[in-house]
Amino acid sequence: MAQSAAPFNRLLLASALTLSLLGACSPTIENRGYVPDKEAVEKVKPGSQTRSDVAELLGTPSSVTPFSDNTWIYIQSKTSTTAFFDPKFLEQNVVVVDFDDAGLVQGVRRYTLQDGKVFDPVSRTTPAPGKELSFIEQLVGNVGKFNTKNERR
Repeated sequence: MAQSAAPFNRLLLASALTLSLLGACSPTIENRGYVPDKEAVEKVKPGSQTRSDVAELLGTPSSVTPFSDNTWIYIQSKTSTTAFFDPKFLEQNVVVVDFDDAGLVQGVRRYTLQDGKVFDPVSRTTPAPGKELSFIEQLVGNVGKFNTKNERR
């Protein structure tokens, strides 16, 4: 009886391992940001509304341009991430409201993922000048750079 249970236990263990591996590879869908609905955006009228009017209609923006507060940006994105791979953008909506120096609305623009480049308000990488080395180049590049215990410089 004990011998006939061993193949069943192995099959059960293999099935559990397979299911856990498949579960780890399922994509994670993330929704971030906020874009007001189309009806609310259509209520924004250039030349007659101020920042406070827009804030009341659309809410506070996701971002404001860094060097002036004359451009408000509302950003919403939907991404899919599988395991350790970079996220894939499934959807992105951007609403940009431009103001003049007096604080009146100058224009409203809408963008989607199909309009071009993905808008990333906070990039998690810092570009650095120089050559990027592979793991092997870094490993081989360190050969001979370390002193032995008895050697002093």
